Amino acid sequence: MSADEQVLSYPIPSDAALDPPAEWAELRGTCPVAHVTLPSGDRATLLTRYEDVKQVLADPRFTRLLTAPDAARLSDTEDGGLFSSDMAAILPDSGEEHQHWRRLVGKWFTAKRMNALRPVMARIAEDLIDDMVEGGAPGDLKASLGFPLPVYVICDMLGVPAADRDRFSYWSDTLLNLTRYAKDEVEAAQAAFFQYMSDHLAAKRAEPGEDLLSELIAVGGPEDGGLNDLQIVVTGMGLLVAGHETTANMIGKMVSMLLADRSRWEALLADPKLIRTTVEESLRLDANSGFGLPRYLKEEIEVSGEHLPKGTTVICSMAAANRDESMFEAAEVFDATRSPNQHLAFGAGAHSCLGQALARTELQVVLEVLLRKLPSLELAVPVAELERVEGLAVGGLRTVPVRW
Repeated sequence: MSADEQVLSYPIPSDAALDPPAEWAELRGTCPVAHVTLPSGDRATLLTRYEDVKQVLADPRFTRLLTAPDAARLSDTEDGGLFSSDMAAILPDSGEEHQHWRRLVGKWFTAKRMNALRPVMARIAEDLIDDMVEGGAPGDLKASLGFPLPVYVICDMLGVPAADRDRFSYWSDTLLNLTRYAKDEVEAAQAAFFQYMSDHLAAKRAEPGEDLLSELIAVGGPEDGGLNDLQIVVTGMGLLVAGHETTANMIGKMVSMLLADRSRWEALLADPKLIRTTVEESLRLDANSGFGLPRYLKEEIEVSGEHLPKGTTVICSMAAANRDESMFEAAEVFDATRSPNQHLAFGAGAHSCLGQALARTELQVVLEVLLRKLPSLELAVPVAELERVEGLAVGGLRTVPVRW
């Protein structure tokens, strides 16, 4: 298959919730730079090899914002979804301004700060698991633990009431779902979310707390080396969406992957020291990570011998790249001892996931607490009956039915 022989519809469907599309391996082998049609009907270029995906993601010349007139629209709504929204363009995308923003916000996502949060995360996880057990088996691990844990944590970091989590869930879905909502519904949800966060910022300015937004306010405005109010509001919105949706879905997928093959769960019970490397391998082998990361090429580039002209929209499939045999030995095999494990689940370069230390810590804590409290945990349905959430830029499972 060459890049000119076939145009695939993207995202590429898979027959099973936890398995990759068969096309990934074929594309990596014979057509690593492929033409695809997006849900919007627009054309883009799909990359599936590790080195190619890493090359584009790490190149600061290429933007994550699809606001250029000739950029592909990802969704079937007219505005193209999250990556081409007006709000996404408010935060600096490249250069020193972007690095300055990352330094200001990144102070809250250091490994040291995450370690300090571990006891709090563990207590929240224990309480949520106790509530699930009290409700009786079977339970839905996603609804009972996967979704609320990251919400409570990110809300606490932002000083936002966790009681509003259902509203956050809806707002996040409208921002991340590429197919479900009409343009007017997306715009109304964004406006409501923006107003909520603006009101929250005003309250923090009047009465600061010990949270990220209060600290950003305390730095001062741009003249003091800080951010303006609009940038702080959009930062809060972005962190609220990214800080719970991705990890909430990953918790459910990770536990399902471990329970789908009981030997993986038993290995962890026998040796909990494998938790850290198991989390990394789960991230690497996640076949349902979502849309991938788009990049707009502001200048021409060559990838795997293919010339990509200026104005091309590229979709970087980290999930496909993470199964590249040229990078990972026995790439299709789940190896809980794999180390090093240089997967691309959190991206690469200047735009790699700011909250990856938070996500890793939450995933590790979930496993620690589940192994201790529910060692007999198992899926309550056959693996084949697990269902994907369709249309999300971030992949997930509808439910994760479990018993113990």
